[in-house]
Amino acid sequence: MTKTRYTGQAPEKEIIQTFNETMSELFEEDTNVVYLDADLMGSLKTHELWEKYPKNVFNCGIQEANMAGVAAGLYLNGFKPYIHSFSPFASRRIFDQLFLSVGYAKKSVRVIGSDAGIMATNNGGTHMCFEDVAMMRTVPNACVLEATDSVMFRAFLKQTKDREGLTYIRTARRGLKDIYMPDEKFEEGKGKILKEGHDITIIASGIMVATAIEASKILEQQGISAKVVDIITIKPIDEELVKKCAKTTKAIMVAENANVIGGLGSAVCDVLAEKPLVPIFKIGIQDQYGCVGNEQFLREKYEMSAENIVKYAINIL
Repeated sequence: MTKTRYTGQAPEKEIIQTFNETMSELFEEDTNVVYLDADLMGSLKTHELWEKYPKNVFNCGIQEANMAGVAAGLYLNGFKPYIHSFSPFASRRIFDQLFLSVGYAKKSVRVIGSDAGIMATNNGGTHMCFEDVAMMRTVPNACVLEATDSVMFRAFLKQTKDREGLTYIRTARRGLKDIYMPDEKFEEGKGKILKEGHDITIIASGIMVATAIEASKILEQQGISAKVVDIITIKPIDEELVKKCAKTTKAIMVAENANVIGGLGSAVCDVLAEKPLVPIFKIGIQDQYGCVGNEQFLREKYEMSAENIVKYAINIL
C-alpha cells in the first residue's frame, strides 16, 4: 500500500508552479525539448519561461489545430514537443490533427489538457470538457494520464519526455490536494492502492482521488471497509489491479471527473466485461453538458462529492 500525505489542506505547490519549474529543468537537461502554447501563457504563468528560453518556447496563438501540426513538424526535425491548452481545445478541437498528424503518422507529442472536467468552473460549459478521456482512449497506442497532484504531474512531465506516440496528460491548473510523498515513483500502466479495504473498492483518478479518500474515512465510521485505488494511467489501464480488486472486494465504484460514457468507468468495465465478478457503479458526469459555477456547486450538481460516494457505496452494498 502506498503511503500518502493527504491532509485535505491546500497543496504545497500548485500545478502552475510545478509546470514552470519542471519545464525549466527539462530545457536544461535536453535542448531538444520544446513547449508550444496556444496564447494561454497567462493561464500557466509561462511568460518568464518564454523570456528565459526563447529557443524552446513558442506561442502559436489561438490556433490550436495549427499548434498540433507545428508540434508534429518539430518532432520530424528532432525535437520533443509538449503542447498545452485548456482541455476542450487540447482534445475536442484538435482531435483530427492529434489522431492523424500525431497518432497515425507515428509522431511523438505530449499534450497537456488543463482545467479538465468541472475544474473549468466559471468558464462554463464551452470550456468544460467531459469527453476528452473517451476521445483519447480511441487513439491507438496513445497514453492517457490524469494528474492526481503536483508530484505526479512533475513525474510524468519528466518520464514522458522520450515516450513514443501520443501522450495526453489531463490535469487541473490549481487546487489539487497533495497525495504523494515528493519522492514517489510512478509507472505507466500501474495504479496504486492508497488504502486497503475488503467491502468495496473505489477506483479514482485526478481530483476524485482525494474525494475517494475522504469518502473511505466516512464509510469506515459506518462500518464499511473501502479500498481506495488511484488508477493513474487510464490507458493503458492496470488490468491486473482492477481484476484483483474485483476478486477481493464485494463491489467496485469508479469516481472520475469526466463523462462516464467512454471514461475511466468504461475502461474498468471493459476489463471486467468478459467475466464480471462484482457490481460496478460509476460516479462522474452522467451524459450531461457543463455549466457555470464554482467547484463545490459543480460537485453537488453532478453528484461528485465524498457524500455522494458514501451514499452510492451503501446502496450498492
